[in-house]
Amino acid sequence: MKGSPIILILAMLALFATAPAVVADQLDMQGVIASDELKADVNQPYIVKKGDTLWDIADHFFKDPWKWLKIWERNLYITNPDLIYPGNKIWFDGTRPGGLSSVSPQPKVVIKPVERLEGEIDASIMMTALMRQDFINPDEVQGVGHLIASGDDRLNFAVHDRVYMKLNQPAKAGELFDVFRSTDEVIEPATGDAVGVLVIHLGQIRVISQEDGTYRGVVEKSFEEMSRGDRLKPARDPNLKILPQTADSALTGSVMYIRDDGREAGQHQVLGISLGIKDGIKPGTVLSIYQSGRAVDDEVSGDVVLLPKEKVGDLIVLVPQERASLALITNSTAPTHIGDAVLSSGQ
Repeated sequence: MKGSPIILILAMLALFATAPAVVADQLDMQGVIASDELKADVNQPYIVKKGDTLWDIADHFFKDPWKWLKIWERNLYITNPDLIYPGNKIWFDGTRPGGLSSVSPQPKVVIKPVERLEGEIDASIMMTALMRQDFINPDEVQGVGHLIASGDDRLNFAVHDRVYMKLNQPAKAGELFDVFRSTDEVIEPATGDAVGVLVIHLGQIRVISQEDGTYRGVVEKSFEEMSRGDRLKPARDPNLKILPQTADSALTGSVMYIRDDGREAGQHQVLGISLGIKDGIKPGTVLSIYQSGRAVDDEVSGDVVLLPKEKVGDLIVLVPQERASLALITNSTAPTHIGDAVLSSGQ
């Protein structure tokens, strides 16, 4: 799908806001999930339990949370992938009772003409992309508190465990906190400067009560085991929405990080770019990704000619920090690599 980043963004909005708006081949969801991808002990259908999400189900059964898109594509009765309920039945391979294979007409994305840069990006896009990793300023690595113990004095904590926390700011019962652990500094390739710190999200904890400066909480989500000393920060507002917008000025930056220490990235993957708030970047800023042209020999003139740069994708900024930002690739025609150029439109 080539075209303006705005049309691509609205196509993504259609994908996440309405179940029928899914194009299987554009999301690498052709066919059904292969049987050899399933755990041997999986009985179908899977019955949703309290606290389940499609992300968690995909991570549990396939060790790949991004397969939630494939699961949703096989269960289109789910109109909102963020809202599944205990008792819902989930099929993984398209099989239905009676041995029938579900063969539905291929759904289509309907793209309406767009004259202005407008419309919201559904929070599910941002929340899914940032569920497991985040990017923070170096002065935020201590968070706003830490875990000190569990109710039964275990060293590691999981879903539904009662825990105790120390916070350096007041919190009310019901407030939600992300549990995180710092991993690596993000380095800007051109300067070698550290511009932020990568963190992994281990889960989420909701505050229950407070007594003498110690907070009680319960683990609501767990992506990895949490331990004493793991840091806390306020959870993102699940109702946040971002507006796609062009940059206010001509900008030139580069890709400096690919999620999960990847060497290349494609559509719907998260990456870090060397443009931030100081450059006028805001949540929703739309930028394009370019690869440098190759140097080739001109056999006629004998000169070495540098070929023009080529556009390989578009991205939208999710979380800007002062000197760098986390972004989501919305469209990709070729793999993106660390060092690829990131430019505002019209360059």
